[in-house]
Amino acid sequence: MDLPNVLMIGTGEYTTGYVHDRASPSDKSAGVVALTFFDLRRRGKVGRLSLAGTNGKKFPGVRQHFQQWIAERYKDMDVQFESFPSDDVPRDPGAYRQALDTMRPGDLVTVFTPDDTHFRIALDAIRRGCHVLVAKPIVKTIEEHRRLAQAAREQNVLAAMEVHKRWDPIYTDARDRIRDLGEFSHFASYMSQPKSQLETFRHWAGRSSDISYYLNAHHIDFTVWALGHMARPVQVWGLAATGLAVSRGLDTEDTITVCCQWENRPSGNRATALYTASWIAPKSDVHSQQRFFYMGHRGELEVDQAHRGYSQADDASGFQSLNPLFMKYTPDAQGYFAGQLGYGYRSIEAFVDAVTAIRSGDASPADFAGRLATVDETLLVTAILEAGRRSLDGGGRPYQILYDAHGNCVGLREG
Repeated sequence: MDLPNVLMIGTGEYTTGYVHDRASPSDKSAGVVALTFFDLRRRGKVGRLSLAGTNGKKFPGVRQHFQQWIAERYKDMDVQFESFPSDDVPRDPGAYRQALDTMRPGDLVTVFTPDDTHFRIALDAIRRGCHVLVAKPIVKTIEEHRRLAQAAREQNVLAAMEVHKRWDPIYTDARDRIRDLGEFSHFASYMSQPKSQLETFRHWAGRSSDISYYLNAHHIDFTVWALGHMARPVQVWGLAATGLAVSRGLDTEDTITVCCQWENRPSGNRATALYTASWIAPKSDVHSQQRFFYMGHRGELEVDQAHRGYSQADDASGFQSLNPLFMKYTPDAQGYFAGQLGYGYRSIEAFVDAVTAIRSGDASPADFAGRLATVDETLLVTAILEAGRRSLDGGGRPYQILYDAHGNCVGLREG
C-alpha cells in the first residue's frame, strides 16, 4: 500500500517555528508539526509533504529556518517540501485550494491557521476526501461543528481535533483516576503564555479569535474527555480582564475566565468548573504555565504541568523548567531526532496511524471514537467555548447548553 501524502496548511509558530522572519522566541523555535512529519517521513510512515500558507514570499525564510533548526541539528533529516503559493506571490489566501488539488482521496491534511479559518479550510479538505487533523479549537461555533461532522460522515473520512494533552501521561493518568473519585464537584484550570505572544499573534489576536479559544480549549477538552461518561455542562458565563492588550493596539481581552455549571448524571447534582487563560504573563521559567485542580465527592487531584521537577540553568537562558515529555528537541547520542515519545509528537503520529489503518481497510473512521478527539466527540468543547464568547459579548449574561431527549447537544440559549 502506498503512503499517505500530507498537506500542512498554516505556516505559523506551531507548524514551522518561524515567526516574523525569525525563529520563534518561545519554546517551539523548531516548530512541532513540520518537524514531526519530517521525522515520520524519515521513518517511512508518510509520503510527499506540502506546506500551504498565504504569503509565498515567506517560504525562502521557512526553508532556511528548517535547514538551520532541523536539517543541521538532526542526522539524516530531509526537510524538503512543496510550497503553495509560489515564492513570488506576496499574498494568496486561497493558495491552500491549489495545494488541495494535488492531493488524493485518503491523503492527510493538517490545519493550523487562525481559528476563524478552520471551518472553511477543513470543509474543503474533507470534501476532497482527505482525512483532516485540526488545531484546537476545531471550529468556533456549534453550527460549524455540526456541518463539519456531517461532511466527514458523508465522505467517510476521519476528522479530529489536535489536543496533545490527551497524550500527556500525567493528564491520561489523571483522567483514569477521576473515574474512582466519585461524582464531579469542582474543576479549576489556569493556562498562560507571556505577553510576547501578543506580538507573535498580532495578525489575528482579537480579530479572528481570543485567548479562551486558543488556550482554554485544552482544559475544556480535558473535562469533556474525562467526565463525559458521568456529567455534562449545562450553563456558561464569561468574565474577562482588559487593558494591556488594548494599550498595545489590540482590541482583545488580556485574561478570560469561562465559568461552567456541570450536572452529574443521573443524580442531577451540580458541579462547577473555572477555565482561565491569559496571554499577558511575565517571562518566567516556562513558556506556558499550565495547571489544574480537580475535586470529586471522594477525592481530589492537582496537576502542575509546567513543573515536573526537571530544571536547568545556563548563561544563555538563565533558569528554566524543562518538559521534554511534550517535545524532546535535544538529539540523541548519535545525532538523530529522538522526540518520538513526546506527547506533541504522539498526538500527530496517532492520527497518521489511524489514517493508515483506514486506507488499508483495517479500520473505519468510526473505530476511532474514544481513541482520538474526533469531530463527533468534541461538540461539547465547541459548545462551552462558543457560550463563553457569547457571554462575554453579551456583558456576562449566562448561556444554557441545550440537549435533546437522547442527550445530544442541540444548541445554546441565553438565560
